[in-house]
Amino acid sequence: MIAKSINLIPEAPIAAMVDLAAHAEDLGFDRCWVYDEGLATRDLYVTLSAIATATSRMQLGPGITNPYTRHPAQTAAAIASIDELSGGRGFFGIGAGGSLTLDPLGIERQRPLTAVRETIDACRELWSGRLVDLDGTHAQLRSARLGYGRPDIEIWLAGRGPKMLRLGGAQADGVMLDFIHQPSIGDYTSLVASGAQESGRRPRICYSTAIATSDADFEFVRPHMTYRLVDAPQPVKDALGISHGAIARIRDALRGGIHAAAEHVHDDWIEPFVIVGSPNDCASELADLIERHGFEEFLLPIFDMPDPNAYLARIASVLDGL
Repeated sequence: MIAKSINLIPEAPIAAMVDLAAHAEDLGFDRCWVYDEGLATRDLYVTLSAIATATSRMQLGPGITNPYTRHPAQTAAAIASIDELSGGRGFFGIGAGGSLTLDPLGIERQRPLTAVRETIDACRELWSGRLVDLDGTHAQLRSARLGYGRPDIEIWLAGRGPKMLRLGGAQADGVMLDFIHQPSIGDYTSLVASGAQESGRRPRICYSTAIATSDADFEFVRPHMTYRLVDAPQPVKDALGISHGAIARIRDALRGGIHAAAEHVHDDWIEPFVIVGSPNDCASELADLIERHGFEEFLLPIFDMPDPNAYLARIASVLDGL
């Protein structure tokens, strides 16, 4: 049976996120990821700490964080602290970071592949308990030691570019494919497999996308396609017929927030990324994707909606047969 997870974007108060995570655990979800979107959301690690004290079974970690807004050693300490607080339920989700997070902070995403690789290396070394020296391009450590990490904390990498996907296959315990252009999924999983073949690892693959069984569900997705389309690989933009001018308009409108930018996102730019239809149709489509691509986990994002608990319960019934 496939593992089932939720990804919370903490735009609402932390108490609401805690309630939602506890509800998900009661519904049988196995893992709770929490978005790290900088100033756009509540703090990742404060939110995870609160969820850790209100749950007892779900694994907890970033969904995802980046190598730029915190020093890799501080990230390693934060993940180890969440793992300790939750009784060994922590995991680490890492990616290059996107425009919604980095642009307001004035951070350029320089050498993302190197930054992610060095962050993974630093975390693994620090969690081992060894004294660590790292003279990297992105990060440096000088006789650094973390005395409370668990050496086998899982690392999940999220990415879209070929080199990043191969890195995930080669160095991560799992790869999370988030809002992938569905006609291209096979290309993405092949890149992960090629990286895994080189290293001898066998990373699991988690597939994440929205499930919309109503027009209202679909509309909740629209604002969150803004930054995803801006950050999409150029071949995907080309396949969708999205011009450079359209991307520039979305990026400019994002200065006013994702909802202001949503009016520039067309329906046919959303549909190839999500699962839409009746509950039965959605269950059938998702089951087919899982079987064809060998996914071992499905991750459901929960956005800012009037009654997320009701949505979660409704979509949980769609996932019951998987």
